[in-house]
Amino acid sequence: MSVGDPLALYVHWPFCISKCPYCDFNSHVRAEIDEAAWRDSLLADLAHEAALTAERPLGSIFFGGGTPSLMAPATVEAVLNAAEHHWGFAPGIEITLEANPSSVEAANFQALASAGVNRVSLGLQALDDDALRFLGRAHGVAESLAALDTAQAAFDRVSIDLIYARPDQTEAQWLAELYRALGFGTEHLSLYQLTIEPGTRFAALVAKGELPTLGPDEAAHLFEITRTVTAEAGIPAYEISNHARPGAESRHNLAYWRYRDYLGVGPGAHGRRGRAASLRRKKPENWLAAVARNGHGIESEEALDGATRAEEALLMGLRLDEGVDLAWIATETGLAIDAIVNEAAIDRLSTHGLLKREGDHLLVREAGMLLLDGILVEIVR
Repeated sequence: MSVGDPLALYVHWPFCISKCPYCDFNSHVRAEIDEAAWRDSLLADLAHEAALTAERPLGSIFFGGGTPSLMAPATVEAVLNAAEHHWGFAPGIEITLEANPSSVEAANFQALASAGVNRVSLGLQALDDDALRFLGRAHGVAESLAALDTAQAAFDRVSIDLIYARPDQTEAQWLAELYRALGFGTEHLSLYQLTIEPGTRFAALVAKGELPTLGPDEAAHLFEITRTVTAEAGIPAYEISNHARPGAESRHNLAYWRYRDYLGVGPGAHGRRGRAASLRRKKPENWLAAVARNGHGIESEEALDGATRAEEALLMGLRLDEGVDLAWIATETGLAIDAIVNEAAIDRLSTHGLLKREGDHLLVREAGMLLLDGILVEIVR
């Protein structure tokens, strides 16, 4: 976690407007909230982090969580003004906000852009109405595309999310969606395979045999053709699930994957700063009470030893097509390279064409990305 790099700031807004069948934040659905109280608490949580790190500028800010695009633009502007006051902004700072493609949220886009947001990550999820209903989304394709048009008019940079490898999805169906998405002209695509999270409605349906899922070979094939098609379109993968035109990569997410320091404020937000992990209280009311009581919403802070930091840096960095600098990790953690990775396993997997090592630089080859989890088990000490 180099102390010379700009910081990344994550602002978590936990509230959703409807229940979601595949996440665990349904307890955060609220009909209404006290916006002023939330704004004041976010600013207090922000000030606490700034007191610990104010000597470094911010390189990126990301508003995420439940439905942050429904935050009042005045709240977003207040957070950004405070952040600039506390830290200062690095040149060309990236300020991203997650949004669902509903007409209600799209109506907020221009005001959010005026407040200072310059990039939006739009959760289209699918370009098929039946698939959207299956995923529990309230919007349809027509509403999604109208919101996308509004986003592209309001923001300098736009990313869209799609979920593939859905039950019974064929190669032809996914390719039709993917080519259509590539035609929208956005600079960044986040393309995720459907995962079944424990404790969700989907998991229960799978357990009862009521939800068919694609086999591993079928999902792997879709992964391979996705990388091929996006590369041919000039939007290659730079991370296992993220694709961008050169120079349009998510700077905020790169801070995570390159294992740089990042700060988290708001309920449930995680942070990594000063070689320690921080965690905010997850339940909104508990976080609010903690901020009122302590001036911050932190639930725990834990110093991370060198071995833990090295493991985290590898687990994050090898997701990137650029790979990792083992010498940098060794310097950051105080460990020798042979204490960080299994050199014999790297040599063996390199022989099989799954890894590439040049000096202290290590990356996962194209063929290895499909086997990333198994590779990490083999090489991480």
